[in-house]
Amino acid sequence: MPSAVIRPFEDSDLAEAAAALTEVHATDGYPVEGVEQPEVWLRSDDVMAAWVGELDGAVVGHVAVMSPRDEDAVSMWTQQSGEPEERIGVLARLFVVKAARKHALGEALTRAAMGYGREHGLRLVLDVMTKDTSAMRLYERLGWQAIGRTSHHYGAGESVDAICYVSPDA
Repeated sequence: MPSAVIRPFEDSDLAEAAAALTEVHATDGYPVEGVEQPEVWLRSDDVMAAWVGELDGAVVGHVAVMSPRDEDAVSMWTQQSGEPEERIGVLARLFVVKAARKHALGEALTRAAMGYGREHGLRLVLDVMTKDTSAMRLYERLGWQAIGRTSHHYGAGESVDAICYVSPDA
């Protein structure tokens, strides 16, 4: 059985992670943004921490915790909980290439981000497109709670329905 590893993202991972992102977009239509400049999207200034998933030494997945920004999931959670924005992180840029999906890398990457949130006193939020039912099942299995619906905006005025989630208590 191939050896799966989750580890912190390193600068040397950028090209492989960008290639994996492009592959996931081609097979799944995710993400809906960032594909035209994947390296820039992965290394955004909003990234607080990131991890990669490796299978037999090849980068096949990624996840990041981002600073809160103008996102519906952040505003929904601050309104519902009264938590200040400084205590919120955004789980984002989670992807695993199709050929590596039977190794629980998505779950392991999500758990790495959740651990970071706990260690830093952050409650994590996210939005997930309603078409991504397997992602919603993963989050719900890990104890995430839906907090509302929104439209995920991208591109030149395009949008898609999404559900916002909050992680279990930190």
